[in-house]
Amino acid sequence: MLPSAPRDPEAVKGVMFGLTAYTMWGCFPLFFALFDGIPAFEILIHRILWSCLFLVGLISVLRHWPPVVAALVEPRRLGRVLACALLIAFNWGIYIYAVESKQVLQASLGYFLTPLVNVALGMLVLREVMARLQLVALGLASLAIAVQFVMLGELPWISLLLALSFGSYGLFRKQVPLDGLSGLFVETLLLFPLALMALSWMSWQGTSHFLHDVPMSALLVVSGILTALPLMAFAGAARRLRLATLGFLMYINPSIQFLIALTVFGEPLGLIQLVTFLMIWTGLALYSWSSWQSRPRQAAA
Repeated sequence: MLPSAPRDPEAVKGVMFGLTAYTMWGCFPLFFALFDGIPAFEILIHRILWSCLFLVGLISVLRHWPPVVAALVEPRRLGRVLACALLIAFNWGIYIYAVESKQVLQASLGYFLTPLVNVALGMLVLREVMARLQLVALGLASLAIAVQFVMLGELPWISLLLALSFGSYGLFRKQVPLDGLSGLFVETLLLFPLALMALSWMSWQGTSHFLHDVPMSALLVVSGILTALPLMAFAGAARRLRLATLGFLMYINPSIQFLIALTVFGEPLGLIQLVTFLMIWTGLALYSWSSWQSRPRQAAA
């Protein structure tokens, strides 16, 4: 007992960082719902631009430039980082579109699906051996999507795109030797020229909403800062907690989104959708139990 005591304060900090990150992500629908009349593509552009500029200031204050410079001077690293950047930008764009089109339930389903997509990618791409319960969980998720397709005649494409893009992002991100803050900055830096060209083109066409309305322009700037803050909190949690603990905390995000969709936005939850969610939740419970059972038998951090 005594040797593990000094780690307890760090574990508490890690849990607090994790709760902060996932709660902020879970509440994002309330923020992006404020952008009434602004296309998702334009919000995405500003999210990239202002998060990059905010990270420049943050990295300068923290004097965290060495790993960034090391990554930029080795072009061989940048291929996977660019793939990460494009995947996370695509994920952000689909998520903003889901909120604007009042399909937050589909968004929450996508993030519930993400851990199971990670299992599938690990098995198919990395040739990882899956535990039996994890395979059952993956089968339940696949069956849930099939049920929704057969009964409703359409795939939950927003959910699938969010889960696949974020799961693929995680797959590539594991192969990039950069910490969370440096990795996020290099990703946004690679996208910065494209976002700047897109904003210039929209301004030239007269379709940009930036600087036309002060409160809305302020919200566009804040979107970039809010992109970086939960990722920083997540990085703080990841350094202090075991992966299994982070996995349990992760469900806070889609759970909050699910509740917001029902109670704030009043989205309807049909019987087939409810059955789909129940099957996914059962799969996640099996997946979490399997992960917990296979954890290292040592003092928790």
